[in-house]
Amino acid sequence: MKITVLTLFPEMFTGVLENSIIRRAIAAGVVEIKLVNIRDYTTDKYGRVDSAPVGGGAGLIMKCQPIIDALKANTISDSKVFMLSPKGETYSQSYAHKIKDEIKDLVLLCGHYEGIDERVNEYVDGFISIGDYILTGGEIGAMTIIDSVVRLLDGAIANESTEEESFEDGCLEYPQFTEPYEFNGKKIPDVLYSGNHEAIKKWRRKESLRITREKRPDLFEKLELSKQDKKLLKEIDDNTIGDWETNAIEKGKKFIK
Repeated sequence: MKITVLTLFPEMFTGVLENSIIRRAIAAGVVEIKLVNIRDYTTDKYGRVDSAPVGGGAGLIMKCQPIIDALKANTISDSKVFMLSPKGETYSQSYAHKIKDEIKDLVLLCGHYEGIDERVNEYVDGFISIGDYILTGGEIGAMTIIDSVVRLLDGAIANESTEEESFEDGCLEYPQFTEPYEFNGKKIPDVLYSGNHEAIKKWRRKESLRITREKRPDLFEKLELSKQDKKLLKEIDDNTIGDWETNAIEKGKKFIK
């Protein structure tokens, strides 16, 4: 996959591209990332890429000429160009998967200042928003998209590392623990030492449901609950431990510290 970023501030991406996962993905040829400085394409004799809005108003607007020329010089027929903009669809994990599955040449256009000349819109394929809040420019949004998409690419990281993360199944991720078994009076749940992989998987699903319902009810409402999910939720509501968990713990006591 190739990702091209059009920006006024390419230096902002240095730290992101040196991130261990992205750096390894680039080195392995999994992804190619190109930074394009829009300033390099201006024909303004003073090197300007912005000007006051016609008709008056606050701030400065990015001029269309350098952006359009930069796009023409750095896109091909298969490129898909997205502008970071509040008018776009809100970015999500499913959106990251869609980009990873459907786009081979992604171009991200970062706005700055008070906006971009409206005439640039006809040169983009869509708009992406990373949330309903104001940022100085589109660079942070572009970094978010790069990081979330690259880690999904085959060869970037181990497949199992992405399969059980938050949002992959519509839920927040289950709790994770490290040794020691007990620290400051808090113990790791015994079922995780049971050696019963099916029970562990079931416990993790139960905790994912619990956390999602409590912390992100908006996500929980969208879930299609299975019969097992409903039974696990009843255990949560009744504050009970299922026989499946009790039996797994009993049989696995020899593994518990």
